[in-house]
Amino acid sequence: MDIFDKIDRNMATDLGQYAAIGDGYLAYPKLEGEVGPWMKFRGKDVLTWSLNSYLGLANHPEIRKVDAQAAADWGLAYPMGSRVLTGNSDIHETFERQAAEFVQKDAAFLLNFGYQGCVSIVHTLTDRRDVIVYDQLSHACIMDGMSISMAKRFVFAHNDMEQLENRLKKAQKIVEKTGGGILVITEGVFGMRGDTGRLDEIAALKEKYNARLFVDDAHGFGVMGETGIGTGEHYGVQDKIDVLFCTFAKSMAGFGAFVAGDEKVVRYLKYNMRSQIYAKSLCMPMTVGAIKRLEMLRTMPELRSNLWNIVNKLQNGLKERGFDIGDTQSPVTPVYLHGSEIEAIGVVADLRENHKIFASAVVYPVVEKGVIMLRLIPTAHHREEDVDYTLDAFDAVSKKLAEGVYKDPAFVGLLKQ
Repeated sequence: MDIFDKIDRNMATDLGQYAAIGDGYLAYPKLEGEVGPWMKFRGKDVLTWSLNSYLGLANHPEIRKVDAQAAADWGLAYPMGSRVLTGNSDIHETFERQAAEFVQKDAAFLLNFGYQGCVSIVHTLTDRRDVIVYDQLSHACIMDGMSISMAKRFVFAHNDMEQLENRLKKAQKIVEKTGGGILVITEGVFGMRGDTGRLDEIAALKEKYNARLFVDDAHGFGVMGETGIGTGEHYGVQDKIDVLFCTFAKSMAGFGAFVAGDEKVVRYLKYNMRSQIYAKSLCMPMTVGAIKRLEMLRTMPELRSNLWNIVNKLQNGLKERGFDIGDTQSPVTPVYLHGSEIEAIGVVADLRENHKIFASAVVYPVVEKGVIMLRLIPTAHHREEDVDYTLDAFDAVSKKLAEGVYKDPAFVGLLKQ
């Protein structure tokens, strides 16, 4: 068989199916203009609820100034090489000290990219003697990390503590024979549904079974907790998280990430993470910019206050109007509707073309068959009038969905115009 023979078959499933009807619309759409609540989509102004700039830092004037000055001072190439050879600097180490202090850990290690960094952490921490026990809804980067790990792994149903304990019992029996250890993996905030990992209960179980806890807090860092440290602070168990992963792509509106924990763990990762040893270090403008972003997270609580004001208005408004938003405990706001995949396309097209609202839709297999999930991301830069406008639009669309309007294939035609 030619290795390319499977392409047609595989492109008929998952995201590939949208290449034929929705390329550039449902998949790979182009939002243009200044990053913010209102942007351009196919030449039209749209109210955008699909960007992860939680605190509105993507286009904050202070951030733009620091980023531009750092680019002028350093260019995009410096430093050249990986951190371990020629790509280290005082500025990289300054960020690491400040990040560790902020998240209340002994040490931190700056990573060039979030996704590959998380993959590499899982791979580096485990070997064939170990067992990984992970939440069913763990992010793709965690799944990819496990795919290249030699460790045995057990999955537990999302936030099911009884099943987690059963898995830990099995893992304990295995490592007693192999001489390995147990790594429990979960997320602080689950990026699709918006609910949180039950970190307090998980922390208690990991101590009971002598396991270590790795938390991917990409969506919680800078947003959750009284001071924005993250979901560990929210649950009062920040000190129980053994390995903490935080990305810049959400609250800090950049790229890159860091991992934090005990000094010896971080030092081990620095000398063993292949994604950092064999890849270029984070460029200087983003490193300088990360220091500024972290400073703003620490010293400007009004950004987080503005965010949660919008979050609460949006989520309360949706619930008051009868919409199902699941169990979200974070800014991530899923809106669950019922309909087919074709109807989902109609909903998205109507929102974008007739209501000027850009919202991302998720269908099976990410959610159950017959469910349409519209995923909204409120930010500190949205206004209360943006929320009111959106609530009215969702009322109109929901009514049409119930009436079967979106079964009309004409709505699919909007994608090709």
